[in-house]
Amino acid sequence: MRIALDAMGGDRAPQVTVLGALLAAREGVEVVLVGEESALKAELARHGADLPIVHAPDHIPMEAHATEVRRRPQSSVAVAMGLLKAQEVAAVVSMGHTGATMAAALFTLGRVRGVERPALLVEFPSQKGRTFLLDGGANADCRPSFLVQFAAMGLAYAEASGVAGPRVGLLSIGEEEGKGNALVLETYPLLRQALRERFFGNVEGRDIFLGTTEVVVTDGFTGNVALKLSEGEAKVLFSWIKEALASSPLARLGALLARGALRRVKDRVDPAQYGAMPLLGVEGAVFIGHGSADEVAVKHALLRAKALVEAGLMERVRGSLASLHV
Repeated sequence: MRIALDAMGGDRAPQVTVLGALLAAREGVEVVLVGEESALKAELARHGADLPIVHAPDHIPMEAHATEVRRRPQSSVAVAMGLLKAQEVAAVVSMGHTGATMAAALFTLGRVRGVERPALLVEFPSQKGRTFLLDGGANADCRPSFLVQFAAMGLAYAEASGVAGPRVGLLSIGEEEGKGNALVLETYPLLRQALRERFFGNVEGRDIFLGTTEVVVTDGFTGNVALKLSEGEAKVLFSWIKEALASSPLARLGALLARGALRRVKDRVDPAQYGAMPLLGVEGAVFIGHGSADEVAVKHALLRAKALVEAGLMERVRGSLASLHV
């Protein structure tokens, strides 16, 4: 159960990635750092620690085009995917270039049988726990069949995460069956046929946070807009709360008394607590985080990868796709 970390991926790599790996190692994750050996050894020495390293002399910068990974087989993300392909590690985690990581996964690992396009899964906190939305941005334009496959993979992920009896909602502008754009209208009957009682029907944007269904499917363009909107709204909302709590001596006293409760709320909506998004549909467990991730996000990404591999994520994904009634 070794997890490969693209240690050169991210805005502040390798400092943040190495520290996150050390935090995860303290909690029982066997981490393999993939990247430029001398840089990683120097960073480990700074912490007086040691972790296994697989040397990769190159890395894909954040401003590069995703397809560059094909011409740079010695990049850290490509070498990490090679380790996964060879079954030398159980999963790959990268906080680097999202497009390059997806491309490396597709080129090296290929797709799971029955999957036309892999999807990024995003976790949202909800009133009932968590809502899993996909696609979070891998496919801006989708066919109805893609969304059916996303639904099957989302159900598998929810079950691997410990959710009992998850159901799927189709993101639309109204709950009624006849509401939505052409993609939604074409997808609705396919989901009803493929999932039967596990298909709830249409859900709206607010249902993501209400937890109406555990899984929500949509195209990658809409899903990514929903993700960025929620992240921005949470950041602005907390800035307003901070401003209000500093507005008077009485408010500051209230803030001091409520500090613990406010911290719990902040942790619940903090993307760092989720670590990374799984790329579902490729033949291997791959997790992609924000380039701006800190060491806490790296740690949680590695912990999440380990837990999901142990829960049989890939076997569940294959089984869920095979069980579709199509």
